[in-house]
Order: sequence, then C-alpha cells, then structure tokens
Amino acid sequence: MASVELHEVRKAFGALEVIHGVSLAIEDGEFVALVGPSGCGKSTLLRMIAGLEDISGGDIIIDNAVVNDLTPRERNIAMVFQSYALYPHMTVAENMGFNLRLSGTPKAAIAERVNEAARMLDLVPLMERKPAQLSGGQRQRVAMGRAIVRNPAVFLFDEPLSNLDAKLRVQMRSEIKTLHQKVKTTSIYVTHDQIEAMTLADRIVVLNQGRVEQQGTPMELYKNPANLFVAAFIGSPAMNLLDGTIDAEGGEAAVRLSDGTAIRIAQDRKVTRGQSIKIGLRPEHLGPGKVGTSLAGQTLLVEPTGAQTHVIFDLAGQPVTAIVDGEYPQRYGSLFQASIAADQVHVFDRETGIAL
Repeated sequence: MASVELHEVRKAFGALEVIHGVSLAIEDGEFVALVGPSGCGKSTLLRMIAGLEDISGGDIIIDNAVVNDLTPRERNIAMVFQSYALYPHMTVAENMGFNLRLSGTPKAAIAERVNEAARMLDLVPLMERKPAQLSGGQRQRVAMGRAIVRNPAVFLFDEPLSNLDAKLRVQMRSEIKTLHQKVKTTSIYVTHDQIEAMTLADRIVVLNQGRVEQQGTPMELYKNPANLFVAAFIGSPAMNLLDGTIDAEGGEAAVRLSDGTAIRIAQDRKVTRGQSIKIGLRPEHLGPGKVGTSLAGQTLLVEPTGAQTHVIFDLAGQPVTAIVDGEYPQRYGSLFQASIAADQVHVFDRETGIAL
C-alpha cells in the first residue's frame, strides 16, 4: 500500500490547458472517488497518475517518491478500465495470472495468488471458462482479479461499472467496497455517477473543467456544498435551485421568491437585505407535514418509486421536486403542500455561486 500526492499537477494539449494545477493528498489505504461531468478531466488525471499520460507540470508522488519519469510498470499500480480488456482465447485463470507470468513469477506463486483472488471474488467455479462464457459482471470481477494478483501499491478504477446494467452495477458496487475492506489498498475511483462515489468512497473530490471544486467525505459534500456546482451535482434527485432576494419575515432573515413567497433561512447566513441569491432545497427535506416554512403549488408530475413518491410541483413558476414517503394519491393539477426547516435551506450568492 502507498500514499498518493499530487502537487500542482497540470496537463495541456498544445495551448489548451485541461488540468489546472490540481493538488491532492490521498492517504495510505484510503478510497477516494474523483467525480464530475464528462470532460471535467477526471480520467485524464487518473491516466497521469498511472503514467499513461504525460504531465505538463507539477509532481506526482507515490509512496513518498516522485514518479513523473517512471513507466506505468515502475509505479506499482494496477488499473481496472471501463472495458474489461480480457484475452478471449484465455481462461479466467490464465487471464488473471498473465501479468505475473510475463514478469517471471514462479508457477506455484502464480497459482497461489490467482486462487486467493478467485476465492475473494467468488470466481472459483469459473476458472476454466473463457470470457465469452461469462456475464458482464463476471468479466468485470475477472478484470479486478487480474489487478489484485499483482498486489499493487495503488488501485486505479476508471468508470469500471459503466458497461453494466443497473442491477449489476449495484451488486458490483457492493463487491468493490467489500474488496477494499478486505485488501485495504489505496484506491482512486473515477466515475460520473455521484451515487457510486457517495456509497464507495471515504472521500470525494469534485472536479469541474480541470479544477477541484470541493473535496471531503460524502456527507460533508452533501450537507455543506461549497458552491452551486457541488450542490447541484451531489444528491439524487438533484437539489432544487431557485432565484430569490434576501428580505425579512417577522423580523427574521428570509428569501423572497419572484411570486412573493417568503422562505425563512438560518440566522447565521452571511447575507444582506436586497442581496440577489439562489436557494437550494433538497427534495428529501421537502414534504407534507414537516415543520418549517409552508410552500404550496400545483402538482405537475407524480413519480412513484415504491417506498417513496417524487412529486414535482410549481413554486414561483419553477418545477420543484419533493419526496413523499409511501404513496401520494393526488395527481396532476392538485394542490401540493410542503414545508422545509430554515436550517435546511442552502443559500448561494447568485453571481459567484459560493455558499453563504
């Protein structure tokens, strides 16, 4: 195992700079997820850590050694790609042990490490099969097994679950987390799926256009997003964002929406009367019968999901999503009434996007 540090790492393609001085410190044994929309630079950053992409500036340090000029093999990392990249003519056992065989590892040692990884990943009954005889989830487990047998200092995952269906993604997500709890190898995981990041990672790094917007534990980012980008990206369904102006309601700070609705906010917000802001309302904090500011609007859409129902209703001319436990009997056009507590209202400066 090893720590990984990035000091002002940059990447440019000619005059176009795509990674703008990213600095990170990943502790030994930590599981860190890099998240962000397509094109934000997360996969490029991972490939630079792996040595598959040259860096334009800064330093990458693995296990306290600068690795800028080392080849991928010399960095002692193992990478699991979105594509399984298995050899179709080899069995599961042969695929998992191939890199060890190339490095000259004795046959007995290869067999021991492959069998240990197979037991860990529940692959023992599949060892003599070839990739064409495996499901997508089984192939991804083989790809993970191939990485495990190398006993690397760092695991790098590049959107490994993107090719799987929804049910299989949930299953593989659990298996990856269980694997990390067993082997405790430092892991860096790239994904555009914030649910994957929230459920897997010890710490999340949110990237946007080659820059770090915020990093912290999943719940730190959920409860205290630093800006509008993080607020909109973390959480499912996404946070509702509404324009408003700081006003007062009954002597307490409040936000006045365009239709005149006043929503009380926590008194410790650093705001001034007349300031143009955006408020963020999490759907799970909105619902009928809750204590706080009462909100009401015409029901636009009802989406049953089983244990919960998503209700989209009109508030100040904008669609707002609320989550109701259980069934919601009313339908389109009916009046939906919700409430939200003042300390659950997020406030952001409208121009800078920074949380207030």
